[in-house]
Amino acid sequence: MDKSSTIGVVVEHDHNGIKPVTYEVLNAARNFPGLVSAYYFSNDGEANLESLIQGGADEVRVFLHPDFVHYTHETYAAALIKEIKKSQPEIILLSASNNGKELAAAVATRLEVGLATDCIDLQLSEAGEILVKRPVFSGKAHSVFRLSGPKPYLVTLRPNIFRGEGADKTRTGEVFKEDINLPDFSDIVGGLVREVGTKLDITEARIIVSGGLGMQAPENFKMLEDLADVLGGAVAASRPVVDNGWQEYSHQVGQTGRTVSPDLYIACGISGAVQHLAGMSSSRCIIAINSDPHAAIFSIADYGIVGDALKIVPLLTKEFKNILHS
Repeated sequence: MDKSSTIGVVVEHDHNGIKPVTYEVLNAARNFPGLVSAYYFSNDGEANLESLIQGGADEVRVFLHPDFVHYTHETYAAALIKEIKKSQPEIILLSASNNGKELAAAVATRLEVGLATDCIDLQLSEAGEILVKRPVFSGKAHSVFRLSGPKPYLVTLRPNIFRGEGADKTRTGEVFKEDINLPDFSDIVGGLVREVGTKLDITEARIIVSGGLGMQAPENFKMLEDLADVLGGAVAASRPVVDNGWQEYSHQVGQTGRTVSPDLYIACGISGAVQHLAGMSSSRCIIAINSDPHAAIFSIADYGIVGDALKIVPLLTKEFKNILHS
């Protein structure tokens, strides 16, 4: 890559505004020479666009269309492909969120270009080649790949890995807005709209309260929701919990679910099967609560509490509430 290259960053946002993970992706983009261009797809263009420039973008390109009121991979992919053909970026960076991975796969397939997913490191070799590192074998090892072939390369980055030092209010950049035309997806868009709620996506959460079968019943997950609310985190679950229908699949952490890397992971009533550990072992701090002192989860926990999660979680919620709201 050279200084004349363009590094495209797809902005993720919802009704609450621009998602924090976008600023992580912008921070990763700054490691490359060239113009960092943030692509913002919106139905109204109302957002704190200056924060994108302060977060690392050299320019923000806002693409306006009524269909962007909801996320669908069809509308986003059509717009992104149109912009790629126009500006010819060297690489496109996205978050390894549900939307990011879906969009990257759709665009890479249609353009027949390379795609690297869930990357935890991104570098430029001395020869100017893009190198990516990603976990393999359920996180037990890492592989480094060199991207080659037709461009742009599409890369999704694991959330909570590429954090920067925060906004730089001295940075300046340009904002461009344009109305774009899209194909008519009206016949199918209703079935493709991604459900957007107020709950934090577990892949982006910096604090996760996760429950296993040790929670004993689906109604007991209200305890975990209360604790997560106090801490500003998200609720997750092990596979057996999801298989029993106690939680939705989008909350599942593990080899067949989601991979998370929060600052704090509180495992409540989770035994620690290897499949679950594969999805959360990279958490910065792990607290395990389990009545079995020999549970495998304690082998990777930074702190362990041996006891009944149904009794301990409410006590934690009460204490955190007293400390954080005093």
